Amino acid sequence: MKNCKRYNNYFIRCMGFGMAAMLISASLFSGCAGIPGGEKENEKELHAGEHAGDKMADSGQMEEAEEKLAEEGNENTKTEDGREEYKEGGSETAAESGAEGRSRAEAESGAEGGSRAEPGSGAEGESGAVGSRVETESEAETGSDSAEGSSAQMGNEKRKAEDGLRESIPAAEIIKTDWSAYFGGFQGAAVIYDVSARKFFIFNKKTALARRSPCSTFKIISSLTALENGIVNPEHSVRKWSGEVFWRESWNKDIDFKEAFRESCVWYYREVIDETGRELIQEELDRLSYGNRDISDWEGRLNTNNNNRALTGFWIESSLKISPKEQTQVMERIFGQNSVYSDETKNTLKEVMLLQDEKKTDCNIYGKTGMGVADGTAVDAWFTGFAEKENGQIYFCVYLGKTDGKEISSAAAREIAVRLVSDY
Repeated sequence: MKNCKRYNNYFIRCMGFGMAAMLISASLFSGCAGIPGGEKENEKELHAGEHAGDKMADSGQMEEAEEKLAEEGNENTKTEDGREEYKEGGSETAAESGAEGRSRAEAESGAEGGSRAEPGSGAEGESGAVGSRVETESEAETGSDSAEGSSAQMGNEKRKAEDGLRESIPAAEIIKTDWSAYFGGFQGAAVIYDVSARKFFIFNKKTALARRSPCSTFKIISSLTALENGIVNPEHSVRKWSGEVFWRESWNKDIDFKEAFRESCVWYYREVIDETGRELIQEELDRLSYGNRDISDWEGRLNTNNNNRALTGFWIESSLKISPKEQTQVMERIFGQNSVYSDETKNTLKEVMLLQDEKKTDCNIYGKTGMGVADGTAVDAWFTGFAEKENGQIYFCVYLGKTDGKEISSAAAREIAVRLVSDY
């Protein structure tokens, strides 16, 4: 019993020492159950176990302390490692999800979005540029779609432009000039239209904008229409004289197109215009925006100066009227860069319009005279055309009106025009 108490005491004592003490108590307990011949040995073992238990207890306490220290150390290590991992991982996370995430968000919603909201802002210059490129590409795509969608409309507009004489020219500046020295006391006006400079140089603006009968300058238009429509073939254009004696000797014979133009033969052009017809003449006047475009007095009955219908018409002191400024614009529409007329027609006109009897100048001058009479007195005198200068073509018109004490003539108008153009 004593041994059992001792064993129990050892057992209780060993209970606090961990797994080693439990194994020893189990061994002692089996000895208490009466193992034969085992008392002394057990006692020795107990003493040995007691010492061992003390050692084990000491070692257990040390192990527990070490375990606690180890656990605390592990926890500290884990905490420090955790902090390090958090710091490192957190920095990566911040870089990826924070900085990079924010940068992505800024790039997508901030920078690009901001560039849309505030294009060209300093801080977001590059992002703004990207945003601008994106918008530009988007606009380009939209533009291409709209371009494809409107191609038919553009084609129609182009055809309309081709049907017309030319696309409208932007308004040119009007420069008032004093060319009175050239006129020598004649009442009238002069216009030089310099297309390359986009300027009209005008002397006596009021008269230059007033519409008068074009008279024989209209032969440029009637020739143009007849040539373009095959009514006149310059190589086979002779018309027979009726035998009627006219006031101008050069008209009293059979005559061809070129001579008729240069001699300004009215009866020849009366026949040509009648064969061309009202419809084609009107279309050409509309296309050229020629003055008031009024051909209502087709036979020229408003002209009270002449009753001979071979020598009258809507273009001679009748319904059709045009201003000197408009004359230069019409010349440009026929002979300018955007002309819709054939080169053959223009070259034929240039051949008959070229001045050949003037003194040599530094340019080629092309034009047509015209003169109208009322009550036996010349009231309108013209010379209009164009000149080929070094810097390009210029278009001109000189008009002379009724002048007290002076007799006006188309020859005088031509002389003034030649001097003006040569000096320009």
